[in-house]
Amino acid sequence: MSSLSEANTHFAIDLFQQIRQLKQENIFYSPFSITSALAMTSLGARGQTASEIEKVLHFNGITGSTKGGATKDSGENSGNVHHQFQNLLTEIKKPSDAYELKVANRLYGEKSFAFLQEYIDNVKKFYLASAESADFVHASEESRKKINSWVETQTNEKIKELFPKDSFDSVTVLVLVTAIYFKGKWLQEFKKENTVQEKFWLNKETSKSVQMMKQTTFLNFTLLEDMKVKILEIPYKCKELSMVVLLPDEVDGLQKLEDQLTAEKLIEWTSPQNMKEGLVDLHLPRFKVEESYDLKDTLTALGMVAAFNNADFSGMTGTRDLVVSKVVHKSYVEVNEEGTEAAAATGIEIIRKSGPIPDTFHCDHPFLFFIKHNKTNTILFYGRVSSP
Repeated sequence: MSSLSEANTHFAIDLFQQIRQLKQENIFYSPFSITSALAMTSLGARGQTASEIEKVLHFNGITGSTKGGATKDSGENSGNVHHQFQNLLTEIKKPSDAYELKVANRLYGEKSFAFLQEYIDNVKKFYLASAESADFVHASEESRKKINSWVETQTNEKIKELFPKDSFDSVTVLVLVTAIYFKGKWLQEFKKENTVQEKFWLNKETSKSVQMMKQTTFLNFTLLEDMKVKILEIPYKCKELSMVVLLPDEVDGLQKLEDQLTAEKLIEWTSPQNMKEGLVDLHLPRFKVEESYDLKDTLTALGMVAAFNNADFSGMTGTRDLVVSKVVHKSYVEVNEEGTEAAAATGIEIIRKSGPIPDTFHCDHPFLFFIKHNKTNTILFYGRVSSP
């Protein structure tokens, strides 16, 4: 593995394989947002804490990445994972008239707590993050409202109450938040007059009525005959971002696809040499998915253990008196004739230890999808639609 985008894809699939064990229906999250928040945490981690976070995020496979957290001269190493994040965020944040894509990182530190200036500087440098002081000791509820308000603003009011009431108290020291928002129009919009009520099969016996959008157009498409799966790329305006849909041939074929899905396969299946342009008769349901996740158990299951109990975040403070108490994530996506609106936010709280004939592509049964930034090949959002 050589790039941050590949590491992000591996993490996206690892996360999906964990979440699907708990969620039977729709799934939607931003692997990029979660990776960003955890990477900002790893910047201040040392020893086993750092190596576990880096392993879970697949940073240990990136060419030139550092071991055991950032060093003083890590910024000078162009292969360093944090330096790659700086380049990736700079590329993704480039303004465009074709779509709206906002990625924002922010660090809220307890005003009475002394953080190493080097850590604050590196978070600002590599993650283009702003740092603010907060009063978790005397005004934890006001601080929570301030953080939630910032997330709401960054995601065009799609992500509300990222941190629920009583999330913080006097042992809260640091809150790292990442927010991502995307709104884009399809390169070829669906005509509203072609949208009709159609059945969407939840399984072989049960269907529900949905608003099914339709168009016949030229799109990148591939057929995996051995897997009995079709893959379609639907570009947004200017082709800088795309939605990729993985549709099993069979109504009940999703579990087989999910069971066999790996990052390596996903990268291979959706590579440019495997996707060929062809005329496609596309049926895609309108859908909206809103989800929230407490990721502590999920990340622990993936191998990030020390951060939550016997942590070493001495790169943040110079001492080993901090642990991560929670990792929360909320997400939103809406797909309609014009395009897609999606948002997600991740928050990490750190506390003191004491505390031709067209191919048919009819999405009338459960499917997987992801939204990617094409130039960097980065998966920004990933999801499953079982019931639109």
